[in-house]
Amino acid sequence: MITLFVKLVINLILLLREINSKGMVGFYDSSCPQAEEITAKIVTDALSVAPTLSGPLLRLFFHDCFVRGCDASVLLNSPTQQAEKDAVPNKSLRGFDIIDKVKTALEKKCPGIVSCADIVALVARDVVVKTGGSTWNVETGRRDGNISLLSDAIPNLPSPFADIGTLKTSFKSKGLSVKDLAVLSGAHTLGTGHCAAFKNRLYNFTGKGNSDFDPTMDSNYVNALRKKCTINGTDNLVQMDPGSSIVFDEKYYLQVSKKRGLFQSDAALLDDSETKTYVNDHKSGNADSFFQDFAVSMVNMGRIEVLTGTAGQIRKVCSRVN
Repeated sequence: MITLFVKLVINLILLLREINSKGMVGFYDSSCPQAEEITAKIVTDALSVAPTLSGPLLRLFFHDCFVRGCDASVLLNSPTQQAEKDAVPNKSLRGFDIIDKVKTALEKKCPGIVSCADIVALVARDVVVKTGGSTWNVETGRRDGNISLLSDAIPNLPSPFADIGTLKTSFKSKGLSVKDLAVLSGAHTLGTGHCAAFKNRLYNFTGKGNSDFDPTMDSNYVNALRKKCTINGTDNLVQMDPGSSIVFDEKYYLQVSKKRGLFQSDAALLDDSETKTYVNDHKSGNADSFFQDFAVSMVNMGRIEVLTGTAGQIRKVCSRVN
């Protein structure tokens, strides 16, 4: 009897540790039961006015979790411009004001309860839902980090210039699988990219002159991109999924399969058997499968190096530590 009791206690402790390390669905059900409803309403209102914010808001979650884990460190300001958001890959991030609006509303309703890290995760889910994707249960209970360093960003964020080997290594280092890589790349169905992030593919790619382009790109696509990204022109924005950049769907994979992935990191999905198979399996319209996979992979990413328990803090303002 004692042995059985001890086993039950041990199992309970292990379960609590697992919940504590990953967060749990419904963490705010008692302490702030309207948290998710309030967040969703603000996201809905924001996208109704500025639908192009969908991509940037989803991207915030990626850029947060890959650097120091999902701790809202990407939101912190630095008086000397040495925070994560000051790094070159994060210069184009937008939507901080929407996160702030959610935080202000939640602080008014439930002071000191909901973390900025959880707000970023909830907003990402709500963006997907509001743009046509499926919903999922977001694990919450994360706490906010106190540190944000520019120097941490570049080594940890997957680069748009990365090859498949580098991408796989990056994702593996965060506890994510090759399938997660293929699935989460599908987030590029939303949003735009700066010419600077892919213009190297359009001109003098192998050193043979300005007419020389990345041979892994469709030539008609190259010609279309060159009209928007001229050699000495401004750093314009281009839709990552042409014609579908504010709708969450699986059409990104059709573009990649046709050699129309905007970034080298998109084209790289065709250089690995597992990621290429995923692209080909979804290029003809397999939305339900992609939506289900995306939900699973977002939960997986949301578990990267989370702070729980007494670690970190619950920031009163997302852009600064308490």
